[in-house]
Amino acid sequence: MAGDVPDPRPKVPESEKLTINLGFVDLGRIDLLVRDGFYANRADFIRTAVRNQLDRQGDAVTQSLARKKLSLGLSHYTRQDLEAARDAGTPLQIQVLGLVSIAPDVTPELARAAIASVQVLGAFHARPAVKAALADRTA
Repeated sequence: MAGDVPDPRPKVPESEKLTINLGFVDLGRIDLLVRDGFYANRADFIRTAVRNQLDRQGDAVTQSLARKKLSLGLSHYTRQDLEAARDAGTPLQIQVLGLVSIAPDVTPELARAAIASVQVLGAFHARPAVKAALADRTA
C-alpha cells in the first residue's frame, strides 16, 4: 500500500528546452565534431558551449547578482509560505536567477495578497491562473 501514496511535492524539471537557429556551416562543423567523437550529439556540444561561455562570464554574473539582489537557484513557495507572508503583512519581493515555483494549491487571490513582485531570470512555474493574477507584478 505504501507504493500507492502519491508524493505531495511537485516534480520540478531539471532543465528547460530551448530552440535555436544555426547557419548550415556552423551546424555542419558541429556535426563533424560529433561524428569524430568529440561530443555525444549536437545537444552535448551546445550545452558544453553554453557552460564554457557562462564560465568565462562568471565574474560578471556574480557582480550582477549582487548588484540586483537576486537569489541564485530554486525557490519553491508553498501555500503555507504565502499565507504566513500575507498574515504578517509583509508581501514577498521574489527575485531569483534560476527557477521559481508556486505550489499548485495556491489560489490566485492568495498569490496577489502575498506577493508584491516577481522577477525571475530563468523559469517561473505556477498554475496559469496564478501567473495571470501576478501578471502586473511580474518583470
